[in-house]
Amino acid sequence: MEQLSAAILKKELPLPVKVIQFGEGNFMRAFVDWQLQQMNKQNLFNGRATIVQPIAQGLGAMLKEQDSLYTVILEGLMNGEIINEAEIISSVESVINPYEDWIKYLALAENDAAEFIISNTTEAGIQYNPNDTLDNGPQQSFPAKLTALLYRRFQLNKSGFTIIPCELIDRNGERLKEIVLTYAEEWQLGDDFIQWLETENTFCCSLVDRIVPGYPRDTAQELNEKHGYIDNLMVKAEPFLLWVIEGPEKLKETLPLEKAGLNVVVTNDMTPYRERKVHLLNGPHTAMVPLAMLAELDTVESVMKDSDFRTFIDNLFTDELIPVLSLPEEELIAYSEQIKERFLNPFANHQLSAISLNSISKFQARLLPVFLQYAKKKQMLPPYMTATLASLLLSYRGDKITPQDDTEVIAAIQTAWNTPETAVSTILSNKSLWGQDLTSVPELISQVEQDCTFIERQGTRALIQQLNKG
Repeated sequence: MEQLSAAILKKELPLPVKVIQFGEGNFMRAFVDWQLQQMNKQNLFNGRATIVQPIAQGLGAMLKEQDSLYTVILEGLMNGEIINEAEIISSVESVINPYEDWIKYLALAENDAAEFIISNTTEAGIQYNPNDTLDNGPQQSFPAKLTALLYRRFQLNKSGFTIIPCELIDRNGERLKEIVLTYAEEWQLGDDFIQWLETENTFCCSLVDRIVPGYPRDTAQELNEKHGYIDNLMVKAEPFLLWVIEGPEKLKETLPLEKAGLNVVVTNDMTPYRERKVHLLNGPHTAMVPLAMLAELDTVESVMKDSDFRTFIDNLFTDELIPVLSLPEEELIAYSEQIKERFLNPFANHQLSAISLNSISKFQARLLPVFLQYAKKKQMLPPYMTATLASLLLSYRGDKITPQDDTEVIAAIQTAWNTPETAVSTILSNKSLWGQDLTSVPELISQVEQDCTFIERQGTRALIQQLNKG
C-alpha cells in the first residue's frame, strides 16, 4: 500500500487560507479541521487552515509527508445507531513550524483572506512568560507568538481577526486577550496598536466537547488495509460534538458551522453551557469512578451496562444534577440522554482508572458546586453525591485502590485515616482539598461516616442498591 498523499485524492480546487490554527494535535484535527471539511463539502465556507506548530517538537513533519491529509474515523453511538465511518480530511493547507521558519510564520499576517485564529495549545498553553520579548522570536509561549503576529498585521495596516481559543480553561478568550495586552504594554508597542487590538479584533470565549481517543494504535494495520492506504496520522473520535462560542451574532454567517448542520452554538453568554458540560458530563464521570471501582467495575461502558449502577446514573442526573442547573429542564434532559449514549460507546474502552486521576480536585470543580446548591435548595444532602464523597475518601485510603493524585493530597487523606474515629471530619475540614471547610455543611460529617461504615461492611454495590430503592 502507498502512503496517504494528494495523489490518492481526486484533484481538488485550491481554496484560500481563512484560518490560522495553533495546534496540530489529535483534538484539533478531529474537531476544528473536521468541521471546516463539513462546511467546505457544502460550499458554505470554502477555506482551509494553515496550522502553526506551537512547540518545537510536533506533528508538522508527518503532516507534510502526507500533504497535510489524514483520516478521521468516527466511532460510537448517535441517536441510537452505531456510527462507524472514515473520511480523508483535506481542510488543512499546510503546516508551519515557527521554530524552523520564523519569517514564514510572520508572513501569515500578509494574507488578506485570513479571518480566524483558532487555537488549542493545551490548558498550559495560555500562559504568560516574562522571558518572551518581541525580538526573540520564536517566543516560547503561544500568547507571545500571537502578539508578534498581530503586531505584524497591525504594521501592515490590515484588518484584525476573530480569535477563538479552544483551550479547556474558563473564560479562555478573555484570558488570552489579557496576556496579549500585557505583552503589548511590556513590549511598548504603542497606544495605536492597543487600540487596534481592542477595536479590530474579537476575542471569543469558547467551550469544546468531543471525545477524541486519537491514533488507533492497536488496530492501525487493520484500518490501513481497510482504507487501502497507509495513514500514520489517522485519528479516532466519537460522532458527538459541541462547540459553544461566546461571540457576535455575525459569526453565524462568517463561520457558518450551524448552517452546515453542526452542533455549534453562538451565544452572548456561554456560562450556562459551561456549567452544563462540567456538571452533566464531567460530573457523572467523577461520581461513578470511586463507587464503581470499589465494586470492581473497570470501564464507563461496564458501569452503564450494570443495572444497579445504571439506575444510580439515571437518578443522579434526574434527582440531583438537573434540578439545580440554570438552563431549561427540557434542554438539560435532552443533553443528559446524549451523555448516557456517549457513555455507552462500545468503541471507547474508557477506563475508570484513567478518569480517576486527581479525583479530589475533580470532585471540587465538577460536583461540589451542585452538591452545595442542592443542599441549600432542598435543605438536605444529595444522597448519591454524598455516597460518592464517602467512597472517594475511602478510595484514597489506598488499601483497595491505588489513588492517582499529587503526593500532598494523598498524604493528607492517608494521614487522616491513621485515626479512623476522626478521619472524615479531618478530611472534610481540609480547605486545601476542597477550597473550603465542608464540616460546616449540616449533617455532612455524620452522613459520610455512616456511608463509609456501610461501604466497609457491605460494599458500594449494596449502598447503591439501597439508595436506588429510595
